[in-house]
Amino acid sequence: MKLSDFDFDLPERLIATRPARPRSSARLLLAEGRAIADRIVNELPDILRPGDRLILNDTKVIPARLSGERHRSGDAGDTVARIEVTLLEPQANGTWSSLVKPLKKVRDGEVIVFSDALSATVTGRQDGQAMLQFNLTGDDFDVALADVGAMPLPPYIAAKRPADEADKEDYQTYWARRSGAVAAPTASLHFDGPLLDALAARGVQFTHVTLHVGAGTFLPVKVDDIADHKMHAEWGEVTPDAAAEINATKAAGHRVIPVGTTALRLIESAAKDGAMRQWRGPTDIFITPGFTFQVADGLMTNFHLPKSTLVMLVSALMGVERIRDIYAHAIAQDYRFFSYGDSSLLLPDRSG
Repeated sequence: MKLSDFDFDLPERLIATRPARPRSSARLLLAEGRAIADRIVNELPDILRPGDRLILNDTKVIPARLSGERHRSGDAGDTVARIEVTLLEPQANGTWSSLVKPLKKVRDGEVIVFSDALSATVTGRQDGQAMLQFNLTGDDFDVALADVGAMPLPPYIAAKRPADEADKEDYQTYWARRSGAVAAPTASLHFDGPLLDALAARGVQFTHVTLHVGAGTFLPVKVDDIADHKMHAEWGEVTPDAAAEINATKAAGHRVIPVGTTALRLIESAAKDGAMRQWRGPTDIFITPGFTFQVADGLMTNFHLPKSTLVMLVSALMGVERIRDIYAHAIAQDYRFFSYGDSSLLLPDRSG
């Protein structure tokens, strides 16, 4: 298929820069089979069935955007350069791959100072990225990073406003537990304690998995034939207990519904022959129309960028023409788009 098959016109005014408050008051487009209904996220207990299992990504977004200084002494005297850093991914050797702007202002071996407590040495560079070795590790690193870092808002929000203190809570899921993501699993941002309690009372069950969302989630598709696109790999884990819970739900004839494209991509990566397996490692699965879903019976997700891999994923789940109709309805009804926007619950008709 061609990239143009996944394009649509999106009014700028529908790009959300702040979330709904409270979280669960966001609008929810319910697409079930051929029907579309306009609902609210906090109505999920009335929509879902007892025995349904929601798959929740428990990754935790780190405040990955840092502003620091590079100090240098030379023939021109003492000079200082302001350096902006976005952490991308931890490496096995303890360094972080990072975007550094301007990269030409730092040399390998130089130190970028972010605060009295936190600094990093540039140890190398590759493919336009720098490798940074921080002076702290473990909990000490987490505390210092939380003190000076800003949340890595998506480019379409960051272009409209800078990150602030509100984003440290808004851009984090209610159940975030395992640090490592540089982007949020945004469908999960709509859940809060009262909604989870109401879903549990309804008999809806929950399974936690982990996929550390990388900055590659925002990379544009640059090829005309989507079969030529290469996905950025992300690290994930499905524990043996999580796999067993999902298999038990399927065996009982109930539905497995991932919350977010990250959770869906992970469980489909871990599935084989219609059953879940434990999984630990990188996945670069690319879900496009024609993909055979082995585990997911639906998907709760936000509204995505035109021509993005995520629009291709939901088109694989619901059908290309069906997604065009769903997105046309969302735009006509002024649904809010992207990370801080409204949500949808996509339940395909599998009867045929």
